Amino acid sequence: MDAAEIPLKAPPVPTDVPTSDTEQIERALIDASTRVPVLMFYTSAIVWLLLGTLLAMLVSIKLHAPDMFSGVSFLTWGRVRPAHTNIMIYGWASMAGMGTAIWLMARLCRTVLRHPLLIITGAGFWNLGVLLGVGAILTGDSTGYQWLEFPPYVAVILFVAYTMIMSWAVLMFRFRRGDRIYITQWYLLGAFLWFPWLYAAAQLMLFVVPVQGVMQAAVNWWYANNLLFLWFGAIGLGTAYYMIPKVIGRPVYSYHLATIGFWTYALFSSWTGMQRMIDGPFPAWMITASIAATILTIIPVATVGLNHHMTMKGYFPLMRYSPTLRFTVFGAISYTVFSLVGVIISFRSVARYLNFTQASVAYSHLGLYAFYTMVIFGSMYYIVPRLVGREWRYASLIKLHFWASVYGVGLMSLMLLSGAIVEGTNLNDASMAFTESTQSILPYLRGRSLAGVLMTVSHFVFAFHFGLMLFGLGRTASVPTFLNPVESEGSEAHL
Repeated sequence: MDAAEIPLKAPPVPTDVPTSDTEQIERALIDASTRVPVLMFYTSAIVWLLLGTLLAMLVSIKLHAPDMFSGVSFLTWGRVRPAHTNIMIYGWASMAGMGTAIWLMARLCRTVLRHPLLIITGAGFWNLGVLLGVGAILTGDSTGYQWLEFPPYVAVILFVAYTMIMSWAVLMFRFRRGDRIYITQWYLLGAFLWFPWLYAAAQLMLFVVPVQGVMQAAVNWWYANNLLFLWFGAIGLGTAYYMIPKVIGRPVYSYHLATIGFWTYALFSSWTGMQRMIDGPFPAWMITASIAATILTIIPVATVGLNHHMTMKGYFPLMRYSPTLRFTVFGAISYTVFSLVGVIISFRSVARYLNFTQASVAYSHLGLYAFYTMVIFGSMYYIVPRLVGREWRYASLIKLHFWASVYGVGLMSLMLLSGAIVEGTNLNDASMAFTESTQSILPYLRGRSLAGVLMTVSHFVFAFHFGLMLFGLGRTASVPTFLNPVESEGSEAHL
């Protein structure tokens, strides 16, 4: 059994342990069955990542240089911004996450992927839906709801695509070999079931049988926050629970902590979102319940963080060598930071200053990039060599990708949070004109653009390196591509 494939309940020691040769053949067959679908998801995701990155740079620059392309309607900020966010959410993050989830489910269920053509067709429809949705936004056919700007007809295409993609992932679980269920499978199955519920409920209440008045804003924020937690967060945590033990070669520290973390995460995260509307025209109980749920997410944060830390205890030096470990551990730590920032900005006393500032943008970047995207990058560094049969070619490019991403998202979060504090303080100063308060954050917005340059470099470097792997130009070696020369045989053995 793989080191990372740790069941939630410690099983009895099996008497018929398969030979290593049998296990290797089994994994080779599984990887061969998932090769084309997963690589299609990854390739599509990276294309969307590059396009979204270019639009992100334009969005960032237009915040402090609004006259740029002001005469071109489809390049105005009001269209480019939602096009960028929807590309990153449904194009990059969702497709990369689904590709990783399919591979993980096949490995953990110990079953080959049957009928991969159906999943490939689903990926094609998903790409079509995102393409049509982005085109609609740029041409002015946007719904105006955050993270739901795609027109309703695009939602139908995405539903069809999702059904073809994830139905087979669930079927893999149904026909898994053995009765053990691993913590990664819990999170992935949760994500598979939560996303259609979230998306269908939002579409129903906003477009099919729309709720009235301010309740539309409540539904919108409920969807956005839960998409961040129950879709991306679940995939990210499930992936981290697999990758960390897998690389270091030891089991998860505590099965009980993993169980507590999962169920409290599922319970409290689903109540969040309404805290974004503090002091708005909404029932007080609704906002208070959401604030309380946000605070209670400290429980899964603490259990997951403790579990990861104790699993890594004594193995942190391996981050010097393993790309997967370095990206994944950074993402796992960022999950704690992201959650704590979310708790702080949900307090009424804090929200009074930061509710209408760049703090919400910083919060989204911490969750979608510092946590989720970095974990997905780590998983891709692990999975792609097993699909193409070659190792990553240049350790220097991996290190450049990592540090450009870390400094980029770190600087961006720092600039946005610092700017939010300045902006919020000035907005609450009755003696200061509104235009003065908005101009006070211009230096921070320029710093955000500088951070965007770093992230753009990291994404294009990664795309180039992935392209080398895709076209068979990786290293033909029996050991992974280490970030630094291995100093001892012991270190190499763990990797």
